[in-house]
Amino acid sequence: MENYDFLILGAGGAGLAAAMYGARLGLKTLVLGHSYGSELPVGGVITTTNVVENYPGFTKLTGQEIAKNLENHAKDYDLVTIKNEEALEVKKKENYFVAKTKKEEYQAKTLLFATGTKWKKLDVPGSKEFENKGVNYCALCDAPLFKDKIVAIIGGGDSAIKDSLVLAEHAKKVFIIARREIHPEPINLEKIKANKKIEVITNTSIVEVKGDKMVSSVVLDKDYSGNKELKLDGLFVAIGHDVLSILAEPLGVELNKKKEIIINHKDSTTNVEGIYAAGDVTDKHFKQLITGVADGCTAAYSAFEYLGENK
Repeated sequence: MENYDFLILGAGGAGLAAAMYGARLGLKTLVLGHSYGSELPVGGVITTTNVVENYPGFTKLTGQEIAKNLENHAKDYDLVTIKNEEALEVKKKENYFVAKTKKEEYQAKTLLFATGTKWKKLDVPGSKEFENKGVNYCALCDAPLFKDKIVAIIGGGDSAIKDSLVLAEHAKKVFIIARREIHPEPINLEKIKANKKIEVITNTSIVEVKGDKMVSSVVLDKDYSGNKELKLDGLFVAIGHDVLSILAEPLGVELNKKKEIIINHKDSTTNVEGIYAAGDVTDKHFKQLITGVADGCTAAYSAFEYLGENK
């Protein structure tokens, strides 16, 4: 069993930044790139974003470009190892944390949860049956499949609105269906208002997905243009995320009602010595790539100090 100073679960922005910073501080660092329940590649959720315009120092980059930059920066340090393996279990053994994957067991003196989140699934009749048959969760990944088609995205947050803009680059018509009013960033609100392909339906929910081999329509809980059935070729879901903290709970790490890991926002520590958390898995109110990166760097420094104090 190979020993490390710093074990990071999750290879999104927070995890990669922590790896880079940990290596700069002389910590032998291992990143396990797949979090429990996550289907995202190295780089995490930012890889599903078409255009990133709010990361300081870069006016405009694709999500994949910025993720690759973060990965390459971490890999530039010999002390960093990134493995494309999923941690199935983590246990405390004497003064070490032991992570088990399908291939191996890894031992480390400190542990960072940067496991992030996964897409929250739509739970209505037909949604599971037509998953990947017209019901999709990644607009950036699957939008090109709906060229000149009619699609809808369900959700009212900024992510849904940005996804609608991606879809409008390919589809001939995009509906945004929100159970309340939409609440995007002002700049994105202006963009959808200016896009003639996009139409917003508010205070409405989808109650059923219908189709044969592929999605053909959705049923709404209210009339739209005199009919509760809306003809569609595809439905994209952006209704939020579930927190991937399931491996933290058995270690005694304190979670809130949302299952987010509660951290000290000054130093990214948890209630368990030697365990840290950063990024979307935490109880941080404002979650962006830049805040996750900052949390990851802070966690690495806290781990460095902890190891120095407990030689």
